[in-house]
Amino acid sequence: MSRKNYIFTSESVSEGHPDKVCDRISDAILDAFLAEDPLARVACETFATTNHVVVGGEVGLTDQAKLSEFMQKIPDIARACIKDIGYEQEKFHHATCQITNLLHEQSAHIAQGVTGERGDEGAGDQGIMFGYATNETPELMPAPIQYSHAILRRLAEVRKSGAEPLLRPDAKSQISVRYEDGKPVGVTSIVLSTQHESEAQSSDDIRAIVEPYIRDVLPDGWISADTEWWVNPTGTFVIGGPDGDAGLTGRKIIVDTYGGAAPHGGGAFSGKDPTKVDRSAAYASRYLAKNVVASGMADRCTVQLSYAIGVAKPLSIYVDTHGTGDVAPAAIEAAIPQVMDLTPRGIRTHLGLNKPIYARTAAYGHFGRAPEADGGFSWERTDLVEALKKAV
Repeated sequence: MSRKNYIFTSESVSEGHPDKVCDRISDAILDAFLAEDPLARVACETFATTNHVVVGGEVGLTDQAKLSEFMQKIPDIARACIKDIGYEQEKFHHATCQITNLLHEQSAHIAQGVTGERGDEGAGDQGIMFGYATNETPELMPAPIQYSHAILRRLAEVRKSGAEPLLRPDAKSQISVRYEDGKPVGVTSIVLSTQHESEAQSSDDIRAIVEPYIRDVLPDGWISADTEWWVNPTGTFVIGGPDGDAGLTGRKIIVDTYGGAAPHGGGAFSGKDPTKVDRSAAYASRYLAKNVVASGMADRCTVQLSYAIGVAKPLSIYVDTHGTGDVAPAAIEAAIPQVMDLTPRGIRTHLGLNKPIYARTAAYGHFGRAPEADGGFSWERTDLVEALKKAV
C-alpha cells in the first residue's frame, strides 16, 4: 500500500540556467526547421560555456538543396534566444558570444529506419517512455514540481517586466511538500537560489525581493511559521549562466517531467523532432495518463510505452493506477489502442506535433501547462475522456 503521510521534494531551474539556455537554443532551432518544413528531421544538441555556444547534431529537410542556405540562420537563432532570456553579461552576451555551428545531415542509416516504404512511419529509436498524472493539483501534476516551476516563472515575469531589476536570469527553486492522507497540505522547506546584480549584498536582501512572489504562488496556508527558508544560502550569486557553469542540452530530464514523482525512460526532449519517440511518445503517455485521471477512473496513473527503431507499432502498453482506480489497469491498457493510434505517425497526427511549438517547452516543464490555440501543449488536453470511458 502507498504511504499516506510523508514529505516529498522536487526542484526546478529557470530559463537562464545554463542547461536550460541550451535546451532553449536546441528547441528554437527545431522550431525554425519545422516552420520551414513540417517534415524536417532534427536532433540538435547545444553546449554553452563562457562566451561560447556550440551547436551540433543531425538535421534534414525534404529539399536538401535548401539545407546549406538554412544553416546560415543558426547563429542568429541562438543569439535571439540568449537575448530573450536576458544575458548581457561581460562573459556571456548575446551580441558578442561566439556561436559555432556543427550541424550536419542526418545519418542515412537512421533515416532508413524512420522512413519506410509507405513514408514517414517508423520510430526514430528504441526506448521506453512514461507518462504520469495525479489529481493533487488542478493541472493533474505532482504538487512539488508544479509549484517549483510556478515560483521561477513568476520571478522571470517580474525580472523581465522591470519590476525587480536586481534579479538576473539564472535561478533554481526547490520545495519540500508535506502530504497527509496522500494529499499535499503544506511546505516544510523552500530553497531559492537566484543570480542577482551586485547591488544586492546579502541573502536577506534577496529574500526580501523574492518572498512576496513565492507566497503569492503557493496555495494559502501552505507556508507556516515552521517552514524553513533557504534563499541564496551560499551568499553572493552574481556570476551566473554559462559563464558560471557550463550548460548542455538534455541534462534536466527530471525537471522537464514530474520532479522525480514518476519513472522516467531516460530520453531527453529538447532539440528532437517528433519522429523521435523519446519526445512524442512521452507526450502521448502524459496525454493518456492525464485523460485517465480526468475521467475519474483513478486518482493517479502511470502509462508506459515502448518502441523499437524503425517499427511503428508500440511493443508494449503498461498502465498502473497505484491502487487508486475504479477500473482494472488491464482494462485501461486494452482501451488505449482503441482511442489513439500510438504509431509515431499516429501520435504526431493526433497531437499535431509537426509544428514550431517547442521553444516554449524548454523551461518550466513540458507538462502541467495549458493547451494553446496554435497547438502548443496539445498533449495537455483532456479530450479523450469520453472515448476512454466508452472503450472501457
